[in-house]
Amino acid sequence: MLDEIRIKRAAQHNLKAIDVSLPRNKLIVVTGPSGSGKSSLAFDTLFAEGQRRYIECLSAYARQFIDQMEKPEVESVEGISPSISIDQKTISSNPRSTVGTITEVHDLFRLLFARVGAPHCPSCGREVSSQTPEEILARLREGYADVKVRLFAPVVKGRKGEYQRLFERFRRKGFLRVRVNGALRDLEDDIPLEKNRKHTIEVLVDTAKVGPDSERRLAQAVDKALELSSGELLVVDEKGRERFFSLTLLCPVCEVSLPELEPRSFSFNSPYGACAKCHGLGYRTALDEWGETALTDDVCPECRGARLKKESLSVRVGGRNIHEVGELSIRDLLRETSGLAFPPSQQLIASRVTKEIGARLGIMEELGMSYLQLNRTASSLSGGEAQRVRLAAQVGSRLRGVLYVLDEPTIGLHQRDNGRLISLLRTLRDEGNSIVVVEHDEQTIRAADHILDLGPGAGEAGGYKVAEGPLPVVLESPVSLTAQYLRGERSVPVPSVRRRPSGWLTVHKAREHNLKGVDVRVPLSVMTAVTGVSGSGKSTLVTDILFKALTNRIHKARHRVGAHDRLTGAEGLDKVVAVDQKPIGRTPRSNPATYTGLFTALRDLFAHAPEARARGYSAGRFSFNVAGGRCEECEGAGVKKIEMHFLPDVFVTCDRCEGKRYNKETLAVTYKGKNIADFLAMTVDDAIGLLKAHPQVKRKLAALQKVGLGYLRLGQPAPTLSGGEAQRIKLTKELGRRATGQTLYLLDEPTTGLHFDDVRKLLEVLSELAALGNTVVIIEHNLEVIKYCDYIIDLGPEGGEEGGRVVAQGTPEAVAGAPRSYTGQYLKRALGDGRPSGKDD
Repeated sequence: MLDEIRIKRAAQHNLKAIDVSLPRNKLIVVTGPSGSGKSSLAFDTLFAEGQRRYIECLSAYARQFIDQMEKPEVESVEGISPSISIDQKTISSNPRSTVGTITEVHDLFRLLFARVGAPHCPSCGREVSSQTPEEILARLREGYADVKVRLFAPVVKGRKGEYQRLFERFRRKGFLRVRVNGALRDLEDDIPLEKNRKHTIEVLVDTAKVGPDSERRLAQAVDKALELSSGELLVVDEKGRERFFSLTLLCPVCEVSLPELEPRSFSFNSPYGACAKCHGLGYRTALDEWGETALTDDVCPECRGARLKKESLSVRVGGRNIHEVGELSIRDLLRETSGLAFPPSQQLIASRVTKEIGARLGIMEELGMSYLQLNRTASSLSGGEAQRVRLAAQVGSRLRGVLYVLDEPTIGLHQRDNGRLISLLRTLRDEGNSIVVVEHDEQTIRAADHILDLGPGAGEAGGYKVAEGPLPVVLESPVSLTAQYLRGERSVPVPSVRRRPSGWLTVHKAREHNLKGVDVRVPLSVMTAVTGVSGSGKSTLVTDILFKALTNRIHKARHRVGAHDRLTGAEGLDKVVAVDQKPIGRTPRSNPATYTGLFTALRDLFAHAPEARARGYSAGRFSFNVAGGRCEECEGAGVKKIEMHFLPDVFVTCDRCEGKRYNKETLAVTYKGKNIADFLAMTVDDAIGLLKAHPQVKRKLAALQKVGLGYLRLGQPAPTLSGGEAQRIKLTKELGRRATGQTLYLLDEPTTGLHFDDVRKLLEVLSELAALGNTVVIIEHNLEVIKYCDYIIDLGPEGGEEGGRVVAQGTPEAVAGAPRSYTGQYLKRALGDGRPSGKDD
């Protein structure tokens, strides 16, 4: 195979038919301004082609079950390996997905509990042991005296298949009936079963009335059932009540038989382990306003949120059940697992499993996730945490010869933990993998074996190769914006004067999650950074307490607010706005123009054009979502989907409207020589020149420009936007509204996906908000942002239980001098000598 990956004439999205050669089995960083084409090259070209080729090797039958990616716009890609993408969007919002299931550590614990777990009676808590056929008979005599019972042998339990040969075998042996999925069937009849569905099959061995006369017959039936099912028996009385017996496990006092322990007995995604009341969700469900089943905040009364059957929860290893194990932090779990002791008979089995568990937990600790628990749901993770959880799973799988493509893995990671992440990426590389990382973090860029810098601008002004090669080569580039920042020629300035607070918003005794009953003072009318290592309690303080409490008070919402005593000093606030990174829309019909309200203003503008008024067109005529003005051939989508079954679906441009979404009559209406489709295809930078005469539209476009989104097309489909772009579009929506000077803005890592130069532009916008008297609170790890803020609240000192305290607070200069603050140590270097005046109150 080639010793490099050769990409020829890559033209995906805004890439300008570039040729790129990347060394294999190296750590490669792709960088450049936001919108310069980094994701288009790394994900939409490299990853898409690597995955597409691998999937094409599979059979047509297998391919129909896999979502296939479109072939990228590239002439050729040589030397590419099967690829795995680890980005921030692909984490599951399914409530069944947890840190334990994603990293597969939960699966290893299921195996450990099934093989060496000590079963206990769910009723009395005594340890349970196995029983003999004679003891089973004695319990039948006691429990079913003079009662007619049916004795079944469970032969298949929740397995896929058609089982026609099995039915035939029992038919030849003289058995007459079987129970299939709870229904009795005659073996003489044809019993068709779906091959891909799970089935449970029990053979009816005998039906008899329990009593002295049937003693011998019962004994034979019990022996036969135990023989057929490898030691299990199901007894059903006349009222349909079932009782399970086993040669393995029985409580001598309560006479409760437990089924044989299997890994699936400890899975909340399997009917054999999941709590029957909540089906393994841990919470009650209810129908929402759309008639769909939704989770409530009410804990399941049966399992109390533990998700499993009481029989599964009564099995213990090291004195804990599997749910209690999942509630421990990774740090504590690693310590407990390494200290487990087993009897000699179990040691060989247990040692292999615990060794693998220890290795995977160690990787998670290395990635700065020691504060997480295995039971933590995937939907509650931040984008950065979710990406690192998936990275931990990949490192644990120990694959070789793979191309890994990562999207800003340092998001949500404190500078202290960046070094660990980089060493882990190098470990992946040294095992024979190629690592391509889209990244803006200076530490990661400097650690790369090879750097590819795209630019020089964003959107149409980007998509070119600006510099490539090892760090020394890239640093010599005169045109690279990245190199200028790395050389120190450009930088985000430290403000000459720090703003002084106009008052204080105080959270008293915050104790949600890991917060240790702290009092936190947030200054008003200034920019504040909430900092600290991952898991120190930043999001809990800002989102769960501050945002929810203020939204309930000011906007009469009904959020469940994080535990605290009271909130004081909010009298001067009249609005609270949280700007997160969730998508602005999930369908291609949603775009920056529709979200910011620009599209409404644009349609009104076209409705007032002379041609539109002459034809009697209203603003609705210029919407591609409703019948009338849109092209009905493609229903306003601009493309038509052709299903190819065994191949990826093909989207072809609509031949009637040529991708413009509208019919000819609508497109005949123009403003300044451009129709509505032309405006949607324009970038923000191009549109502002044509629409500057309209104050409302100009203000919205200028806001998009200010946050560095001038390269976006007005009609760019929402699913193609990154998390950072979505967050900045939301910010511009707020900027477009008339400011009251009494608004609290809460932002969670707004620099996600931003180049050094874009960070500077964003800070200028946020500074403007604060200058108007508004309060800006930012959760952030980026030192450029932290040093720019007027005030810092640093939480820690560690993550999880060892966090949740205020380590330092004050101006950046004051925090830089705090001895216990990790943030302060890095901030000291970032501030250098340029120290502004102004002290914290």
